[in-house]
Amino acid sequence: MRVIIVGAGPAGLYTAIALKRARPDLEVRVVEQNPADVTFGFGVVFSHQALTFLRKDDPSTADLIDPSMKHWSGITVIHAGQQITIDGIGFSGIGRLELLQLLQHRARALHIEPEYGTRIDASTDLSDFDLIIGADGFNSAVRRSAPLNFGEEISLLQNRFAWFGADQEFDSLTQAFIDTPYGPMNTHHYAYAPGRATFIIEMGNDTFEASGFNQMSEEQYRTQCERLFASSLGNTHLIANKSIWRQFPILSCRHWFFGNRVLVGDALHTVHFSVGSGTRLALEDVIALVAALREYDWNLTAALPAYQAVRQPIHEKIARAGTRSAIWYESFGEHMRLEPWQFALNYIRRGGRVDAQRLRDMAPGFVADLEAKSIGLDS
Repeated sequence: MRVIIVGAGPAGLYTAIALKRARPDLEVRVVEQNPADVTFGFGVVFSHQALTFLRKDDPSTADLIDPSMKHWSGITVIHAGQQITIDGIGFSGIGRLELLQLLQHRARALHIEPEYGTRIDASTDLSDFDLIIGADGFNSAVRRSAPLNFGEEISLLQNRFAWFGADQEFDSLTQAFIDTPYGPMNTHHYAYAPGRATFIIEMGNDTFEASGFNQMSEEQYRTQCERLFASSLGNTHLIANKSIWRQFPILSCRHWFFGNRVLVGDALHTVHFSVGSGTRLALEDVIALVAALREYDWNLTAALPAYQAVRQPIHEKIARAGTRSAIWYESFGEHMRLEPWQFALNYIRRGGRVDAQRLRDMAPGFVADLEAKSIGLDS
């Protein structure tokens, strides 16, 4: 059986690894349009739960990645100059480039050599392959080869955001909300390596227009953002890497496969970065796809529908939470009218998955602080 995987990001590389582990005789080819070790963005964040599923599926890969992970517990919310800790929520971060290099190493140990600088488009003849897997992200060439057949639906959120890095190591995943002369702004930041952090800046479109960032060069708005977020950055600097201002695209597909073509990860669906589930969902897609192929003895006619049937309800549940979270961020300036502790409670419950009892179970310290201030969990 000949398989081609389009995309050598985390999803594509792990697909190759999982396929070779399941069936060493497979002929697996991985192609990536970018050069080796060229990536955009900075760190990747996982919940502790996400690492548990990876270890269950592939202990060797988990053992390879874990020593490079930066672990922390809790979320820090900063609003109106007050810093509030929401305990009990565990995360781990790793540099995106380092994650890719570790997965490349694991793939090569299984005799998989990704082909970099190789572009696949709608005109590329892939008829020699029995299975074509699109792990090539939001701009997937595999999906765009037959958008009507996959039933893609795309909409854009209104907020503007840009990914930066920072040469600083933060103690926890932090959400800082500030008022500026242009309007409210937010940063999501977290450490992914010693002295390094991801620093995402987000704002509404009105604030973006008032800031003039759309008229500035990358270096100009990087410098301006440093000044605006000096309280978070201190004397350290933002690092740009194609840190363009974007609107987040919400992608879903009614059909996860078409013929012998199947999608995983961001090629198939996107979930707003505020819930930190993108890479997790991609790897879980891969695990489910390979499990279905094995269960149905590599019969695509049976395995591909089974893959969608298993994964789609799980994804839809997370996507609903991601959409609710994204809608909250679309109007975070309005929520900033709340006093800091009420705001922190409103923030942690934004996705609709944290009811009062779950909050008590996962964040007892935060709940105790709220109760000491006579703030009810349903307020």
